Amino acid sequence: MNWIKKRNLPVVKAIKYNNCPCLEINDLWNALHSTFNLAQNCQVNVNILDKIPDKSTKEWPPFSKEEFRKAIAKYNNSSASGPDKLSWSHLKCIINNEACLGNIIIIANPCFKLGLWLSHFKSSTLIIIPKPNKESYDSPKSF
Repeated sequence: MNWIKKRNLPVVKAIKYNNCPCLEINDLWNALHSTFNLAQNCQVNVNILDKIPDKSTKEWPPFSKEEFRKAIAKYNNSSASGPDKLSWSHLKCIINNEACLGNIIIIANPCFKLGLWLSHFKSSTLIIIPKPNKESYDSPKSF
């Protein structure tokens, strides 16, 4: 990253979780997920949900081209791209073309109306950043 000073990262054999090294991606995922999502094993009384009164549903207003342009304009062009490698600067170029923007709106509005979220929109890239000055980097809490 050209905006920070370069620093040497400590040598790490493997992140450990429950005294076992995380050598596979699934093991690493489970270690990080279990460490940072601490509420996952909490007991919850789901009966309290029955006491919540039903609310009327509201229709999602159609997404306009101008609304999309305003939403995209505020994002930084140097932000990291997602799994599709499409950066904000690419998207800003695409929406300058009326036909492309129209096609995006044609896809977006039915997704909102149907409550359909394609798996493509649910994935992201995670970059694990080590916390500075830790004695050991073999624990998920060191990141």
